[in-house]
Amino acid sequence: MKTIIHYAAGIIFSICLMVTLLITSVEAVVYWTPGYFEKEYAKYNVTEAVDMTMEDLLDVTDQMMAYLRGKRADLHVNTTMGGVSREFFNEREIAHMEDVRGLFLDALAIRRGCLLVMALCLIILFLLKADLKRVFPKSVCLGTGLFFGVTAILAAIISTDFSKYFIMFHHIFFSNDLWILDPATDMLINIVPEGFFSDTVLHIGITFFLCVVIVFGLALFFLRKSKKNNV
Repeated sequence: MKTIIHYAAGIIFSICLMVTLLITSVEAVVYWTPGYFEKEYAKYNVTEAVDMTMEDLLDVTDQMMAYLRGKRADLHVNTTMGGVSREFFNEREIAHMEDVRGLFLDALAIRRGCLLVMALCLIILFLLKADLKRVFPKSVCLGTGLFFGVTAILAAIISTDFSKYFIMFHHIFFSNDLWILDPATDMLINIVPEGFFSDTVLHIGITFFLCVVIVFGLALFFLRKSKKNNV
């Protein structure tokens, strides 16, 4: 019975670790990658689409990203477009971004919850005096492989028709149609076109994959080392 609990705690730990790494990969790409938005804006000629300088556009972006993290109270951002001073986001865009912020903050809360569960799993393993050198690497390999396998299948499905699944994502996570924006009146859709999202999903996928490889590689290394010591 103890052995089952040991492996269950280890697998739960590893799945929570994968969720944590996935959310952190999103954060790493859009918040920690130097010059990410500038490169994407240049790639899709966004400054021409909104008639703004890159400096002003990046300032708006900084305000928007601060808002998503809850570090800015509202999204009323004044800037210069076409030589005219105006508010960048309209009421529809602000309402939609409020929903987006809710999702992002929920994701950060889930990550904190996962970290708490991981700590509890480690406490359980220590209290039950589990053989961490043997149980932990094996259960991490199992949990990591399971989670990554599922995400890999989902990624393969999404890659067949990004537009279709991008729309499906919005239908699942948003209870209104505020995400349906008009390029003629809504600047948000002009600064983050579909190509931007597909690039971002790809970068997040690569970052997450590298993290998984490192975790799985370390678990496999310690598992083999444990087997050699037991021979």
